[in-house]
Amino acid sequence: MMYLDTPPRRLETSVFSAMPPEFRRTGVRSDWADANRGGRPVDSFIEGPAYDANGNLYVVDIPFGRIFRIAPEGTWSLIMEYRGWPNGLKMAPDGRILVADYMNGIMELDPGRGTIRPILAHRNSESFKGCNDLHIASNGDVYFTDQGQTGLHDPSGRVFRLRADGRLDCLIANGPSPNGLVLNPDETVLFVAMTRDNSVWRVPLMHDGGVAKVGRFCSFFGTSGPDGLTMDRQERLFVAHASLGHVFVMAPNGECIARIKSCAGSTCTNLALGRTGETLMITESSSGSVLSADLDF
Repeated sequence: MMYLDTPPRRLETSVFSAMPPEFRRTGVRSDWADANRGGRPVDSFIEGPAYDANGNLYVVDIPFGRIFRIAPEGTWSLIMEYRGWPNGLKMAPDGRILVADYMNGIMELDPGRGTIRPILAHRNSESFKGCNDLHIASNGDVYFTDQGQTGLHDPSGRVFRLRADGRLDCLIANGPSPNGLVLNPDETVLFVAMTRDNSVWRVPLMHDGGVAKVGRFCSFFGTSGPDGLTMDRQERLFVAHASLGHVFVMAPNGECIARIKSCAGSTCTNLALGRTGETLMITESSSGSVLSADLDF
């Protein structure tokens, strides 16, 4: 994490809301935790925060296939539980709620009916490695990562674009654990967290629909790496780091200008900007908490 003249500002967080005890699966073994947490039971692992039009915050609980809605005052409601591992969640411009599910692919949630259905389960009859996160462009195109268990030992993670007309483009096929992703405001550049490379890649989008001159935008350190991403109108990139207990704020040139410190655990997995862009909500997964930070800089 480099800076030029001024060290990064430190911003503090507070707990907005933690998962209530009645929803925690204490001591329960899960296949997801066996594979991703060394077999240690977890009572939850929340991710994918996203606001709906009414100011409710949605989050997913990966190991137990659950989707929650948190009201503005912090009250949790279970929307549904199903057989899957929901990871990323985003609100589409047309009001749909899309979910990147590690087990089932890209899915669409209907919170009113409490149902979820797959809209893209495979590519050319081949299953995905394990879809992780997604970002929806203003024209309805869906960018998503196919992470699976890839890493530096197997840099074969993929980044796809599902166009609004149904075409599916593979933009990157050599990613070491592609994770969170976000477009810049004018939607000409895609930023992708490469967790096991401990970096964020910058992916220019070409007029012909392809990509070119993909590069490493910024680098980090730690036992895990960058996870969820978001970007504000000033093109400041917010990077949730899954082992350092921080969200790092990167200037458009890749310089680290601020660090937002978790007041709970060290596993900052994903984030969402409030409607005005003055507040950042962060999922801290080791404690099952949603943190809040004021962006007064």
